[in-house]
Amino acid sequence: LVQLVESGGGSVQAGGSLSLSCAASGVNTVGRCMGWFRQAPGKEREGIAVMDGSDSTTYADSVKGRFTISKDYAKLTLYLQMNSLKVEDTAMYYCAADLSRLRGCYTGSWSPRPPAGFWGQGTQVNVSS
Repeated sequence: LVQLVESGGGSVQAGGSLSLSCAASGVNTVGRCMGWFRQAPGKEREGIAVMDGSDSTTYADSVKGRFTISKDYAKLTLYLQMNSLKVEDTAMYYCAADLSRLRGCYTGSWSPRPPAGFWGQGTQVNVSS
């Protein structure tokens, strides 16, 4: 059973920084496609940062240059460093993994689905002006 557990969300003022973590257990997912998604109230879920099995990354235009995705293979953990946060970054942030994919996962076109896709429970990020 794969479990993804996010942490690190919270409240911050615009311009500030937060770092999210996603700890994987059960199966080593960090060698596969993994990514961060977010969903704001009343909006569709969007992929914002994705890293494939070769550590290639893609970012949504809305976060490019401000957010950085990374992995720690030893800790089986995915990270998202978020800098220069904006009010519009307020959302629930989710970590996801796809055991069936090593590559070919990009923001905007990839969304893990069962049975090979797994999601965390989410962590809330609130950015105030």
